[in-house]
Amino acid sequence: MRFGKADLSQHYDVIVLGAGAGGMTAAAVAAHEGLNVLVLEKTNRLGGTTALSGGMVWAPNSASETTVGTEDNVAEARTYLDAVIGSRPGAKLRQTFLERAPEAIAYLGRNTAVKLTPLAFYPDYYPDLPGATLKGRVLEPRPFDGRTLGEAFRLLRDPLPEFTLFGGMMVSRTDIPHFRRMFRSPRSALRVAMLLIKYGLHRLNLHRGATLVLGNALAGRLVKSLRDLSVAVALETDVTRLLMENGGVGGVEIAGADGPVTVRARRGVILATGGFSHNQEMRQTYLPERAGPLSAVAPGATGDGLALGRTAGGSLPAGNESNAFWVPVSTFRRNNGAEAVYPHTVTDRGKPGMLAVASDGRRFTNEANSYHEFVTAMLRTDTGLSAVPCHLICDSTSLWRYGLGAVKPMTARRAPYLKSGYLIEAPDLNGLAAKIGVDPTALAKTVARYNSDAETGSDTLFGRGANAYHKYVGDAETSPNPCMRPLTDLPYYAVKLQPGDLGTAGGLGTDGNARVLAENGAPIPGLYACGNDMNSIMSGCYPGPGITLGPALVFGYLAAMHLAGKNTPDAG
Repeated sequence: MRFGKADLSQHYDVIVLGAGAGGMTAAAVAAHEGLNVLVLEKTNRLGGTTALSGGMVWAPNSASETTVGTEDNVAEARTYLDAVIGSRPGAKLRQTFLERAPEAIAYLGRNTAVKLTPLAFYPDYYPDLPGATLKGRVLEPRPFDGRTLGEAFRLLRDPLPEFTLFGGMMVSRTDIPHFRRMFRSPRSALRVAMLLIKYGLHRLNLHRGATLVLGNALAGRLVKSLRDLSVAVALETDVTRLLMENGGVGGVEIAGADGPVTVRARRGVILATGGFSHNQEMRQTYLPERAGPLSAVAPGATGDGLALGRTAGGSLPAGNESNAFWVPVSTFRRNNGAEAVYPHTVTDRGKPGMLAVASDGRRFTNEANSYHEFVTAMLRTDTGLSAVPCHLICDSTSLWRYGLGAVKPMTARRAPYLKSGYLIEAPDLNGLAAKIGVDPTALAKTVARYNSDAETGSDTLFGRGANAYHKYVGDAETSPNPCMRPLTDLPYYAVKLQPGDLGTAGGLGTDGNARVLAENGAPIPGLYACGNDMNSIMSGCYPGPGITLGPALVFGYLAAMHLAGKNTPDAG
């Protein structure tokens, strides 16, 4: 059977709903174990939100000590998760994740195109808590040549345009500093020139650059795995219901052009449709009212898997700290007229010369904290001090060096952003205060205190730059505090930030094999869930980079191995 084509008239061993990281991992593992697998994807692209993401995978104890120069273990990682998450539900699943993650990552490395490299330095998000580490727990997908996908390259979801250069060139995390220094360093100039030449050659025949990095590389590697294993794939396919047989799930019903089409699954169905980020009714039910409707998640995550799982007897457990993984976002309209949501993860907020102010013109949190923690602060701000929305402000030097939201670094042509109202510009603080609607005296005092603290290197209000994670997201070339620099270079700029999400945390309750549980705690035969269709093992907390992708890969693997009848750790 040719990849990309699916015969919906035949039966399969396993049917996977959704082609993000969790779904494609489950499909690849099941296929490698000899099962006949069908992947059904609602949209017209493969990769889901993974393809748009940073692609980091949090998988403690999966890197060798010789690789990263440090030793990790289950006990230390468990200590850290306990410190962050506390006594919230999910402890048993967290233990399963920690114990089985090394096995799952090793399996993928041996048997699929997924290749992950541990980062020598990437701190946990709360590096001062017990059990935290500065390196070794975060894995990064190796760069991937999209040309090896052949015609399937066009089926892979493109990255966000705002995270590419020149209309389709992806830039790796390690190459970003070279672009910043290309006018000051011959070595960096040469590196950038080589990248540009390579990109130009790709564009002779392709719709974008084929050197894939970050989440697009991970998604591309998973697509390559499905292709290599001849997994059947059907795009633009809506599943309308699960087939219930003998108290369990025996297949799916698909909306066809001439009526419903029934496809049976001999062993089971895996729900991996991406959660409910784009289902406004579910957002109103499970998320805070002030969170609003915005999401940076790929189209298609409309709660289909959760709805199907609930009709089969599954439920969403209570007890999460949050039912979403938060990120501040800004909104704008692209040149093609499409409305866009830009996630402010690590590119601007924690950089020198950036600060966020609430409706009273004052800072309300540490801008260098994780994106999840930043929005948590936005949502908990007292009603008399609204940070929904807030504004991220900077001076001209910081705008040039780091960009501001969708405005990329070293952007000389700012007129379109200014004309649309996305980027706000003012010649002085009084003018900026008027444009963003805050008290000018309060804003002046805020900036004066920030500037004074930046000079001394100590944030006397929130301790910005005081821990290893803050320093990581800052700029090592700035001292004495890599996260702070006085705002002195006119004009001033601002972008409006609102709450958004990178995915939902509330999902179906499952066991350690990713089987969906009925309300009485018993597994529903033939029904599994992973990715954001599975309730977050982190209970809606955000301990570190990749804590959605890590569990997605691991529990996708565990679901497939259970379906294959292999419940014990893989021995080789």
